[in-house]
Amino acid sequence: MSRLPGWLSRLGTGVARAGERLEERRARAEAADEPAPEPVALGVSKSPDGDEGSPGNGNGNGTVPAPPAYAPAIAAKADPVAAVPWSVRVAAEAGWRFLVLAGTLWVLMRAISSVQLVVFAFVAALLITALLQPTVSRLKRMGLPRGLATAVTFIAGFVIMGLVGWFVVWQVMENLDDLSNQVQRGIDELQKWLLDSPFHVTGDEINDIAKNLRDAVGTNTEEITSAGLAGVTVMVEILTGILLAMFSTLFLLYDGKRIWRWSLKLVPAAARPGVAGAGPRAWRTLTAYVRGTVIVALIDAIFIGIGIYFLDVPMAVPLAVFIFLFAFIPLVGAVVSGALAVVVALVTQGVFTALMALIVVLAVQQIEGHVLQPFILGRAVRVHPLAVVLSVAAGGMVAGIGGAVVAVPLVAVTNTVVGYLRTHAQENALQQAAAATQEPAARTAEDSP
Repeated sequence: MSRLPGWLSRLGTGVARAGERLEERRARAEAADEPAPEPVALGVSKSPDGDEGSPGNGNGNGTVPAPPAYAPAIAAKADPVAAVPWSVRVAAEAGWRFLVLAGTLWVLMRAISSVQLVVFAFVAALLITALLQPTVSRLKRMGLPRGLATAVTFIAGFVIMGLVGWFVVWQVMENLDDLSNQVQRGIDELQKWLLDSPFHVTGDEINDIAKNLRDAVGTNTEEITSAGLAGVTVMVEILTGILLAMFSTLFLLYDGKRIWRWSLKLVPAAARPGVAGAGPRAWRTLTAYVRGTVIVALIDAIFIGIGIYFLDVPMAVPLAVFIFLFAFIPLVGAVVSGALAVVVALVTQGVFTALMALIVVLAVQQIEGHVLQPFILGRAVRVHPLAVVLSVAAGGMVAGIGGAVVAVPLVAVTNTVVGYLRTHAQENALQQAAAATQEPAARTAEDSP
């Protein structure tokens, strides 16, 4: 009996050790069989105590498994603005600004076309003022008051222009019958020449052409009548424009400087110094252009008029006045007026006289283009011939004869203004850079003992 308790104690110790080993094996098995991480839920929020809220996608559980570790990284997409090439972005920026400028110019042209009569009257007043202003200044230097000098210049200028217009109309009316007879004789001679020419033109063909012309005139009587009524309307508009131009010229001659100072108040303060400096230079350019054009046109009219007068071309003096007036349209006016003189010489005096008149016109125009304009206009109005041609064509397409007359002085004034504003901006930039350089040096000198 003494040995039994010792055996029992050893048996209990073995059972206890076996239980410990069994617990260890169970713990290792549990560690080896540990479950995967909990999947990520979309739109599911957890409270601090571990409770989950309702899923955001409404699909029951709203969970998406996490990507595996071996999955490649996905790069974020670039900004669309950065994906556009730099040259395309620059073209787009310039394009929409160009569209804004084009739209503004279109609206401006529409506004001008709606008040075209007023605009042309004021532009004509500017040109006449540029022609008469030196006379007002000269009379004021001679001691006349400003009002009296303005009145004398205004009355004398418009009286002279009115006398010139009256003289042209008088000469045309006096010589119209004689000219029509000479034109009829010239047409008869041309008909005989065509019958005897190698072109094999028959008398029946010439009579058919004359009959067609008469029929065309007869069938278009209503259009001719309406054109006559339209001509009356045009005459009323011309008289209205003349009155507006006269009043505008009077006030510009008398109070031009005050009007200019008032106009400067409409300009923003930052741009006012540049505009104030560009204005007088633009006015000098316009004055030089008008005076030079008048002198050149007068020389052309005198010499061409003398030439066709000695060639016995009828209405030589009215033709010379037309040449003077058409000379204000650069390039085109000289060609049209010279062709008119040659045509009158052809139908009245024959082919030889027309050829001599053509030689006279071409000689005078060559002297004008190569000697008179460079010497008289000089460098005050320097516009490239291509710019002259394009501006005259554009002005004629937009506003007819008035646009062609105004186009070249407008381009010349714009060239002067843009050149001055560019120089003014460069000088301001240099002055600001010099001031920025001198300020640190002055502060350093003040801080030094």
